[in-house]
Amino acid sequence: MRVLIVNPGSDNLKTSLLDDGRAVDDDGGPYDAIGVRFVHGGPDHTAPVRVDDAVLAALEEVSGLAPLHNPPAQRAARELAADHPGVPVVACFDTTFHATIPAAASTYALPRAWNERWRLRRYGFHGLSHAWAARRAAELVGRPVAELRMVTCHLGGGASLCAVRAGRSVDTTMGFTPLEGLVMQTRSGSVDPGLMLHLLRSEGVTADELYDVLDRESGLKGLSGTSGDFQEVRRARAAGDPAADLAFDVYVHRLVREAGAMAAAAGGLDVLVFTGGIGEHAPELRTAVAAGLAHLGVRLDEERNLAAAGDAAIGDGVVVVTAREDLEIERQVRSVLTRH
Repeated sequence: MRVLIVNPGSDNLKTSLLDDGRAVDDDGGPYDAIGVRFVHGGPDHTAPVRVDDAVLAALEEVSGLAPLHNPPAQRAARELAADHPGVPVVACFDTTFHATIPAAASTYALPRAWNERWRLRRYGFHGLSHAWAARRAAELVGRPVAELRMVTCHLGGGASLCAVRAGRSVDTTMGFTPLEGLVMQTRSGSVDPGLMLHLLRSEGVTADELYDVLDRESGLKGLSGTSGDFQEVRRARAAGDPAADLAFDVYVHRLVREAGAMAAAAGGLDVLVFTGGIGEHAPELRTAVAAGLAHLGVRLDEERNLAAAGDAAIGDGVVVVTAREDLEIERQVRSVLTRH
């Protein structure tokens, strides 16, 4: 089955063609199916779904929950369905994997009426990456995913952790939006809401300015004074820049702290998984995180850690997995078509 994978970003469009899990260089048709990545499925779409007018209309209603990513995905899905009549187009959501998070972990301690009226909850993101990473990690350690407790670390421009028990997400660091959780390239991650209220009420910061700073001017960028790209922070740190050094330390501290919380949510830690651009290509970060989690039994083989390229076991229960959202999308497309 030839499946065209379409991954619309806020300012770009990535495509690939898979034939039974194998990449095909020729991205021309015909296609047997098309899978489109949506960042947010909203409260009603907790599984991949074949696109039709009703589905697109429902997704339009929740586009405000992911204003940079969902509208381009909707346009792509609509245009692909029109250009390829008869070819099933399947919407695959980053939020789907986290639909299994129990209420105790997904519910915000806000008035019940607010949660019900506006359907507020922890949605979580990067689910396609976390789902693939968990399955592939189980293969690398040679154990059934059903018996493993994992913390999967998707570390890229955006970053999140997921507590995975028996192959299912039971907690994650991102929440109602992708701003919550870890320090990221340009995003702040979690900040005391009282601090933000203080800026709004007492310091003359507007809501639009606050959002822009939290989303685009914070994180590694704000702390280091660089673009926030991890490689640039790494070079500045190697050159002795104290701001870059602090940025790295803050990044690691938050990552270790939240990984410990995810291990608690998973009920223990059998496998620690690194994926995403930073997770795959920053051995010194993996070393620092492993040192911070040594009390949980995390141990690296430093030689294997430094040599890791692609999927690799780098310690006892520590693995690196190449991010392959495309393979997870292909799997979900197959599941939808088989169901139908």
